[in-house]
Amino acid sequence: MTSQLTGAGRRATRQGPDATRIRRATASDARRLTALVRRSRAYEGRYAPMVAGYRVGPDYIETHPVFTAVDADDTVLGFYALLLSPPELDLMFVSDAAQGLGIGRRLIRHLTGEARAAGIPAVRIVSHPPAEGFYLGMGARRTGTVRANPPAVPWDRPELLLPITQPDP
Repeated sequence: MTSQLTGAGRRATRQGPDATRIRRATASDARRLTALVRRSRAYEGRYAPMVAGYRVGPDYIETHPVFTAVDADDTVLGFYALLLSPPELDLMFVSDAAQGLGIGRRLIRHLTGEARAAGIPAVRIVSHPPAEGFYLGMGARRTGTVRANPPAVPWDRPELLLPITQPDP
C-alpha cells in the first residue's frame, strides 16, 4: 500500500483491490459526491461552468440508483448514477486522487451488473468529451453527437451506447 498527497492535503491510500467496495449511496453522501464533482480536474478550464454550481442532492440519491466506490476508511473514490427508464448513465466521476487505480473500470463493471439484473439491454452514455476514450475502451460504441445546449453545456458531446450482455437462459 502506498499513499499520495491529494490537492486537499489529505492522503489518498492506494490500497489493494479488496480494500475498495462499491455500495449504494445514501442521502448522507450528497455533500461528498457534490464536492467530488465540483473539484474534478476533468472539468477545469472551458468545462468548468458545467459543474460550477452542480449539486448532487439527497433527493436525487434517494430517487435514482447511485452507487459509490469507497476505500476502507469510507473515503469516496468515485460514483455513478444509472437512470433505469430510459437506461442512461447520468453521472460518473472518479476522484482525482483515485485516477489510474481502476475505480472507473470497477464502477462500469458494477453498472453493467445492475443493468443486467434489471434486464436492460444497453445503457446510453452522453460523455464528457475527454472521457469518450474510456467508455470506448469499456465496450461502448459511438452512436452520435449531442449538440451543445448553451449556457449549461456550450460544447458538443459524444453519444455512446454500452451493450449489456445478458446471461444465457
